[in-house]
Amino acid sequence: MRLLETLLPARLGRGFRWLVASSWSTNVGDGLLLAAGPLLVASQTRNPLLVASAAVALQLPWLVVGLYAGALADRLDRRRVIMVANGVRVVVLGLLCTVIVTGHVDIAIVLLALVALGTAEVFADATGGTLVPMLVDKRDLGIANSRIMAGAVTANQLVGPAVGALLFVTATALPFLVTTVFVALGVVLISRIGTAPGAVRGEVDTHVRQDIAEGVRWLLGSPAVRTLALTIVVFNVTWAAPWSVLVLWSLERVGIDEAGFGLLTTASALGGLVGTFSYGFLEKHVRLATLMRTCLLAEVVFHLAMAFTTSAWAAYPLMFFFGAYAFVWGTLSNAVRQRAVPTEFQGRVGSVYMICVMGGMLVGSLLGGLIADHWGLTAPWWFAFGGAGVTLALVWRQLAHIAHADEVVTAAA
Repeated sequence: MRLLETLLPARLGRGFRWLVASSWSTNVGDGLLLAAGPLLVASQTRNPLLVASAAVALQLPWLVVGLYAGALADRLDRRRVIMVANGVRVVVLGLLCTVIVTGHVDIAIVLLALVALGTAEVFADATGGTLVPMLVDKRDLGIANSRIMAGAVTANQLVGPAVGALLFVTATALPFLVTTVFVALGVVLISRIGTAPGAVRGEVDTHVRQDIAEGVRWLLGSPAVRTLALTIVVFNVTWAAPWSVLVLWSLERVGIDEAGFGLLTTASALGGLVGTFSYGFLEKHVRLATLMRTCLLAEVVFHLAMAFTTSAWAAYPLMFFFGAYAFVWGTLSNAVRQRAVPTEFQGRVGSVYMICVMGGMLVGSLLGGLIADHWGLTAPWWFAFGGAGVTLALVWRQLAHIAHADEVVTAAA
């Protein structure tokens, strides 16, 4: 009980504990798929275009239906939206297991399944974040988000991929079957949030398009939240540029082999674990604006250090450092946004943020490939250092207002 109280303090509420349990369970399944999905694609084709299409199949749905998913999260019972979305994932995974076991699987079926899974996950993720501020007091949103993030780091990045690859080697359908079980368990666990309110806005007589437009207008009308969104876009562009060629940079410049490359992700996940569990202490002892500036400055320094790195002995500690500050930033930026955004706009504004993340990553990945092709594998790191540095200089003073955006919104109301 003492361990439970340390991880999930009772003041966060029983409903939040069920939400965390559900999130951790589905993250285990997602982590298994991080390895099993690409391995299944590679078992069906070696065509680079089709292999790349598998990654796009999981990311593109955010850009296509993200705003619609956010609008539904603000119109319907949020708990039920998550249950239905994850229920769809269970059905798709079950059908995929069936075609694998019966020997009828091919690349077209795999890609179709990935698109369906990615689309359902958009609705689950767009709604999942909106439940946290409904179940937890504003002052506890930071620690609550850190606990959600801790599960994502541990299950999704640290444990899941390794176990998923092992299960795939044992039997092709096994990781997908286990994922089905964990996602189904997540549905059961979130159904236990018996005190969650129903539809946030009551009776709604507007069209979804109007709801989306209202959400975008609210974001554009909030200087602090708008600046935070723009900052996230740029920092995801600059981050994704070198990340898109990280494997080549590791193999050719740093001299890390294929097995060692996997350990880079492990190093960042371990750093993330330290960052998320340190968040409560940091939020209590460091001013929020200072913490935001420190995280973004750490990102600029990280890009510069990686540009100079030629040794694995430097790369691994740097990746640990990256994981630590990146997950503190992720927890903090989520908490700041959730405190500032009214409950009835959480889904729509949150979906805009995720589109900023995904869109930034997509643009950054394309730029990274082009830059590396023209100027070498180190050039994307220099691009990231310059772009992030200039952006941080431009928003440095505004970060003090962003950190306390909820107070600005309250005063305006």
